[in-house]
Amino acid sequence: MYNAKKPRTEDLPSSAQLLRSTLIALIAAIVILVTVVLPAEYGIDPTGVGRVLDLTEMGEIKTQLAEEAEQDRLMDAAAEEGASLFDSVFDALIGTAYAGAHATTDTADQTEAETEVSTDAAAWTDEFSFTLAPGEGIEWKLVMEEGAVAEFDWAAEGGRVNFDLHGDGSGQKISYEKGRGSEGATGEIVAAFAGNHGWFWRNRDTGDVTVTVELRGASRDLTQTY
Repeated sequence: MYNAKKPRTEDLPSSAQLLRSTLIALIAAIVILVTVVLPAEYGIDPTGVGRVLDLTEMGEIKTQLAEEAEQDRLMDAAAEEGASLFDSVFDALIGTAYAGAHATTDTADQTEAETEVSTDAAAWTDEFSFTLAPGEGIEWKLVMEEGAVAEFDWAAEGGRVNFDLHGDGSGQKISYEKGRGSEGATGEIVAAFAGNHGWFWRNRDTGDVTVTVELRGASRDLTQTY
């Protein structure tokens, strides 16, 4: 049987050494938190290092997904209390009014509308489509200069999608428009700053949904970013 050799007092770390090691570990933890954890998990990037490492956008997507999940939970709770009936009636009324308005416009200006559609169809410079499975999300963005304008027209076929039209770049980020249960949208993006501007779509329906997007205007480098 052997007894372990008792360490000498002078071999043990001093209080000052322990304090210094603790401070170094604390500083390292704070640096990792600010430059890696916050950008990657929450999209918070006070130093700008997270965006350089492509972590900030990942955190922004995670935050957006969490917000969508919470919104879905609240909607489900409201549906259990009878809100779904109100939503169905409201959607039916809006759909009827929308269809009626378009029917009236088309009847009054049929020739002009056909000419307009033909001209617009020929003018779109970019078009792409993709199919989302239930719960699947995707992001496409355009590179735009500050003040640049890009027109768009997108439509969902086979179901409805949630979307977030937003931008990021130059150390800034912005949300232009959000929608839930949408079948499409037409409009334009006016870039608030130089950077990437585009959509995040998610299929919250029960079946596959195909989204077709048409674009034209002052933009470049159309890229799928997620």
